[in-house]
This record gives sequence, C-alpha cells and structure tokens, in this order.
Amino acid sequence: QVQLVESGGGLVQPGGSLRLSCAASGFTVRLLAMSWYRQAPGKERELVARISAGGGTDYADSVKGRFTISRDNAKNTVYLQMNSLKPEDTAVYYCKAYRGTDYWGKGTLVTVSS
Repeated sequence: QVQLVESGGGLVQPGGSLRLSCAASGFTVRLLAMSWYRQAPGKERELVARISAGGGTDYADSVKGRFTISRDNAKNTVYLQMNSLKPEDTAVYYCKAYRGTDYWGKGTLVTVSS
C-alpha cells in the first residue's frame, strides 16, 4: 500500500527556514519522480519542486534559489528545505508520487507570519 506522510510544517517568521519531510512506504522513492505542491487559501494547488528518479530537480520560479528538494534513499524520504520564507509561501504543502497514477499525502501547513 502506497502511503506518503508529510511533516515539518509550522509557524515561522518571514526570512526564516523550515524543512519539510515526506516519508514514503509501499514503494521506493529513488525509483520514482517525487514532487512537492502547495495550496494557499483560495488558490489552486501549484507545483513547487520535483525530483526525478535520476536526481534531476526542477522548481517553480517563485521558489528558485530559496527552496531545495532532496531525498534520502536510506530513509525512503523526500525533503523540501525552505529558506528565506515569505508570507506568500503560506500554504498547505503536499507530497506527491507518480506510480502509474498520482499518490498524495495529506499535507502539512506552513504559515509565514510575524
């Protein structure tokens, strides 16, 4: 059974950092494309970052230079390191895996506010 569990969200001040984790079970993260999405209140879900099976990465323009996606194959976990956070980064962040179909976690809330 494929399962994704996000963690690491919380309240942070502008300019701060957070690291989100996505623990996977039922499959091996290094074999699949893994992505982070986010959905802010009243907005559509948007792609934030993704990492291919080969390790290539891609980012939304709004987070380039501030966010880094990575994975730990031994822990079967994908991370999103978020630096220089801005209020507009406030959203629920979701992890997604594609394995013939999309599998989603339940999300973790990130709030950037002073």
